[in-house]
Amino acid sequence: MGFDVISIIGLGYIGLPTAAAFASRRRHVIGVDINADTVSTINHGEIHIVEPELDMLVHAAVTEGYLRATTVIEPADAFLIAVPTPVMEDHRPDMSYIEAASRAVAGVLKVGDLVILESTSPVGTTEKMAATLAGLRPDLTFPQDAGEESDIRIAHCPERVLPGHVIRELVENDRVIGGMTRRCAETATELYQIFVRGECVQTDVRTAEMCKLTENSFRDVNIAFANELSIISDRLDINVWELIRLANRHPRVDILQPGPGVGGHCIAVDPWFVVHSAPEEARLIRMARLVNDDKPNYIIERIRRMAGRFREPVIACFGLTFKADIDDLRESPAMTIVETLAKGGYGRVLAVEPNIDEVPESLAGEVELCDATSALNQADIVALLVDHREFRRIDLLRLHEKVIVDTRGIFQVTR
Repeated sequence: MGFDVISIIGLGYIGLPTAAAFASRRRHVIGVDINADTVSTINHGEIHIVEPELDMLVHAAVTEGYLRATTVIEPADAFLIAVPTPVMEDHRPDMSYIEAASRAVAGVLKVGDLVILESTSPVGTTEKMAATLAGLRPDLTFPQDAGEESDIRIAHCPERVLPGHVIRELVENDRVIGGMTRRCAETATELYQIFVRGECVQTDVRTAEMCKLTENSFRDVNIAFANELSIISDRLDINVWELIRLANRHPRVDILQPGPGVGGHCIAVDPWFVVHSAPEEARLIRMARLVNDDKPNYIIERIRRMAGRFREPVIACFGLTFKADIDDLRESPAMTIVETLAKGGYGRVLAVEPNIDEVPESLAGEVELCDATSALNQADIVALLVDHREFRRIDLLRLHEKVIVDTRGIFQVTR
């Protein structure tokens, strides 16, 4: 089929780059988002997130008439749902965004349309989405009832891109495409091949859902090992960075680097979907999540003890984002650490974050955003929480008389 009009529901860190990728291939794309400011920004040819190359792609797509944004879903030939799937306080998945998007899409479906769930989801979510659509549109047939001859095609295709490299990886990375039927998978493959140069590998929807969860759970378990190793090394007075460097000289050992925890909307969230689906069986995955979730508390306690050495301590926290060289604060362990320090009365807290212009609302009035030079001039304690490229250029002589908490191993003046 031609896919003359493609609708992307959710214009965030995945949805907007995906919309731009299709539009760059001269396909008409309608981007849908509930945030009116986001819609307005995009329709002016600008972007609301930081991602290399994305600004140029969006500006060109809007200027040439291939991309526009709206708050209301309109008819299209293919619908890609890329909305958030957070976890609630008890670690249960919040499916409300997918449910709302599914209900909205149902109202404009027509015979021959393709619906793809891109949002990372617990196993079985795509089938539940299909059931929701069928319940709202009894005039159409769906794969769960009509099989290969259904009016509507439904598939799941999880994203697997790295922030800061999204545009390149959307095009170059292989895609796992799970169809509710073989024809659904083939139709979805045809759509992605508009811009994907990697291999489109077809499977069923449940395997596709579990594949993304498996990838991120694997990463989480390996990071948990490194984080636990760093805590053990502190206890035994061992330099964990040297320890890992030496251990990795073994030809079959490749230990990751520890940090202040795990953040972002993928690795910090997705393993809980597995635990929720198989709570008795997912023992290692659950424990890795608990280790990584608790690492910020360990860092906070270290800083608290050090702050006790000073009458009026000034704590400079370098980095707020969940990883280096991006502006994304979602599920950031650095944010958790800074918020706790600021609200716990441990001292005056400064934040150095070169990728944002102002502190988020949760830190407003609590934390002063400043540059690295100002922070180093004032600080008694320097906490390196994110290894941004700017921080790697800091003259280590400037840290000589500071108390250092280096969670990423780039200062290594003291532990």
